[in-house]
Amino acid sequence: MTQRSFFRVLTASTILLLLIGITGCSGFAKSPLTRIAPTGQSDAAIFVSKQAPVMVSMLVNPERLQALERDGELSKLKTSLLANTGIDYQQEIKPWLGNEITLAVTSLDIDHDSQNGQQLGYLIALATTQPQKSREFVKLLFSKRVLAGANLTTEQYKGVNLISDNQIPSTSPQQQEVKNQNSLAGAVVGNSFVLFANHPKVLREAINNVQVSDLNLTSSGKYQKATRQLPKEAQAVAFLNLPIVAKWQGLEPNAQTYDNQMISLVSNSKGLLAETAFLATKETLPPAAQLSKPVDALQYIPASASLAVAGANLSGLGDSDLAQLWQQLTGTLSASTEDVISKLLPLADVQKRWGINWREDIFNWVQGEYAIGLLPRGEQTTPDWIFVAQKSEGTPAAISRLDELASSEGVSLNSFALDEQKISAWTQLTAAINKSSETENRASFAIQAKVLGARADVGNYEIFASSVEAMDKALTAKDNSLTKNPHFKDSIAVIPQPNQGYVYIDWTKSQDILERQLPILKFVEVLGKPFFQNLRSLTVSSYGSDTELLKGGVFFQFNS
Repeated sequence: MTQRSFFRVLTASTILLLLIGITGCSGFAKSPLTRIAPTGQSDAAIFVSKQAPVMVSMLVNPERLQALERDGELSKLKTSLLANTGIDYQQEIKPWLGNEITLAVTSLDIDHDSQNGQQLGYLIALATTQPQKSREFVKLLFSKRVLAGANLTTEQYKGVNLISDNQIPSTSPQQQEVKNQNSLAGAVVGNSFVLFANHPKVLREAINNVQVSDLNLTSSGKYQKATRQLPKEAQAVAFLNLPIVAKWQGLEPNAQTYDNQMISLVSNSKGLLAETAFLATKETLPPAAQLSKPVDALQYIPASASLAVAGANLSGLGDSDLAQLWQQLTGTLSASTEDVISKLLPLADVQKRWGINWREDIFNWVQGEYAIGLLPRGEQTTPDWIFVAQKSEGTPAAISRLDELASSEGVSLNSFALDEQKISAWTQLTAAINKSSETENRASFAIQAKVLGARADVGNYEIFASSVEAMDKALTAKDNSLTKNPHFKDSIAVIPQPNQGYVYIDWTKSQDILERQLPILKFVEVLGKPFFQNLRSLTVSSYGSDTELLKGGVFFQFNS
């Protein structure tokens, strides 16, 4: 078994066990994973350098997930990943494997010399409950590799026995590269962890990190602050050094407001909450407007909505911590804010048609609550939309401004009653020849009105919609609004309060639209099939008042 296949086994196991074991289990309400008593923090972080790009830890023994899986995914995973490796999980790993599996990319170049090429350093740490059995496993593993033709090397390094090998003798630079790719190093450190790496240098650095505490991740002030944000019941955590990750991926971020990120996964009786904390390089702008209760504007968003966004004070959104994070993300990915937003919200069509600047002409006067909803339209690819905004002193002037912009583009403003509610519609008139006319000397024309948007003044809110049909759904939504949807209620109940609003996505209804606009999703879905095939909805929010970090979460709800 080569190093590449061995690391494929362990890396894939770490990632897929998270997706399958934590999110793909059945009966959350009856036996939630919060009863599994995870450790909450990674003990293996002492092996990882402060300069490591990323570390991911699963803090639950796979066997504890086994009892909660729905269709035997974990058993299938073990069988497929360990096929042709000569490893028997039940006999050789299960007896000693503890409650942590950690994978880290330790450096972008093992020897820190770019002149001879770059080779990533990988480290995997497996917690052991029976050191002697785990030592026997390491010996057995390397003995099988020797039988397969590997050259074995052992050394004592600071009291730890290191074993390493390679599969191919190096007689040329090309073979040397293959040799480095196929090498594997392993060690049992103390009575706590079994370590594997793709080079002995990675193991030596891991041991140095333990013995010189200032070198390891646990001594980092940013890491310490991030871990204080972790819930004690976290089943998995990840820590990212964002500038180094960007360098690794060949990205060149312009703004670096946030330089570290911590992610944790916690399941409960209703689904899975992935919380994240972005740590800033310095004090950031104040958080966006905080909400201590659900947004009342959502009463006009029908329960059939495929996507909903709700919050408060759009006028201040551009001067908030969320805006700084968005600027960093879009700058790193070299994409404009408008391009990204327009992929998800079809509001850009209105902006192009009327010459509207959303921030200046609409967002600036929305100081209270707001809600945006997308409504599926059967086979049509573009959904209907509804925008609800709480009135403010600037509302009348803003409405007049919109009417002027519409008029300048040749759009007419017409009023009519819809179930006794006065509606204003922006329409575009066109003339079409009536081909069925029997008039010989004079052509017959039919005047057609195309509705480009509608507006209604309802109580304390202004409602905008993409069509009269969408407006009708908004006006009649009170008895069947999104706020009365039990799945939506369960989702926002998990989000801590106060918060800065939320984005709710009904995955079943939005999947086709999102896949068309973001093709990479199809690739992600293939990798995480057990996760996505059971996904019902996801809700995104940000919360907290610390100006040195931005905290938020994504709640995933699954089909029961």
